[in-house]
Amino acid sequence: MPRLLADITPLKVSPAYRRIFFGNALSIIGTAVTLMAVSLEVFELTQSSAAVGMIGLCALIPLIVAGLYGGAIADSFDRRKVALCSSLVLWFTTVLICAQAWAGLQQVWLLYLLTAIHSAAGGINAPTRGAIIPALVGDKLLPSANALNMILGSVGMMVAPVIGGFLVATVGFKWTYTLDVVTFLGSLYSVWRLPPMPPSEKRGVPGFKAVFDGFAFLATRPNVRMTFLIDLCAMILAASRALLPAIAAFSLGGGTATVGFLLGAGAAGSFLGAIFSGPLGGVVRQGRAVYWAVSAWGLTTLAVGAVVLMCRPGPDGAANVWGVILAVLFLLVGGLADTVSSVFRNTILQSATPDHLRGRLQGVFVVVVTGGPRLGDAIAGGLATAWAVALGSSSATNGAPGEGLTLLLGGLACVLGAALLMRWQPGFLQYDSRDPQP
Repeated sequence: MPRLLADITPLKVSPAYRRIFFGNALSIIGTAVTLMAVSLEVFELTQSSAAVGMIGLCALIPLIVAGLYGGAIADSFDRRKVALCSSLVLWFTTVLICAQAWAGLQQVWLLYLLTAIHSAAGGINAPTRGAIIPALVGDKLLPSANALNMILGSVGMMVAPVIGGFLVATVGFKWTYTLDVVTFLGSLYSVWRLPPMPPSEKRGVPGFKAVFDGFAFLATRPNVRMTFLIDLCAMILAASRALLPAIAAFSLGGGTATVGFLLGAGAAGSFLGAIFSGPLGGVVRQGRAVYWAVSAWGLTTLAVGAVVLMCRPGPDGAANVWGVILAVLFLLVGGLADTVSSVFRNTILQSATPDHLRGRLQGVFVVVVTGGPRLGDAIAGGLATAWAVALGSSSATNGAPGEGLTLLLGGLACVLGAALLMRWQPGFLQYDSRDPQP
């Protein structure tokens, strides 16, 4: 049994990594609760999937700019200071989101603005933290640390939606946002306790050339480049998050509690994939594993779309039990597949990148893994509304036809897109961890 379980050696040998790990555990839960609550608040104010999808669009541009340039900053300055400053901005933005709820402003534009600022700060913070990990655990333990990080993220995303749905339904948005304000302090403490991490070479304020240097390196690494492209295929074409409030309200029933279970199902799958990640260390055809995992993600999204098209809420909006169960099962399998894909994609990236470029490549990674789903949410929300109009069918009276059709066709497009990428670059399927060719 222990061979099946994730390797916890990084937690044993590195006190700094251990503090970062548990500090992030608190902040991830609080942040995930807040992001879910923002989506629910926007939907409550607008009753529109397109408006919920706009949250992702508002966050996308700041994330791209800050993520790419933030990676260059992480390579040019003390990474501890960069992580601490960006963490402080994240915390203060959360305070403002909390304050607007207590003030009862109920302004959608303000939630969009604060989400954009939060995304920009995260675009600097995330690549910096990613570049810090190899220095804390060493290259040999990187796969194990990546699997542990997946456990952390998936537990947060599994628990947070349930907590968020329950808190919004019982105590409202004010106290829900307050939770994140308090829990994020643990993350600030863990970063503050890090040792100094000055750059390997003394540099000044980076210019845009420093960002382009990262892309120039990426242009010469076809297998690393493919890990980004195939993830964009999955996250843009088969996104579902922005559609879940409407699906719960008009197809599966159960309101915010159902949204929490649907979001938590994907995270539960990620958790199971990460906690039983021991066998992943023996996989040598890592490119092939990424391809099959992305294909499985697309198929499960297609299946959720089919469930949505077939289901209607119970009396007075009660949950359609069998519909919720089927959707949860498919989302759970999708989350497991996403973990397999993420562990191998990140391992290939970190192993092939020298330390002085890790911040910039982690910046590109953050833009892809965070920006891709947000762009996908914006596209999915718009398509769901467009399909409903084209079909002449209202979600409120006929289930969620636009949302269901968007997921069904998006999942199919993801599977076909991944196959076309492999046809374009078949060498990715032959990537062998015993003889890595970036």
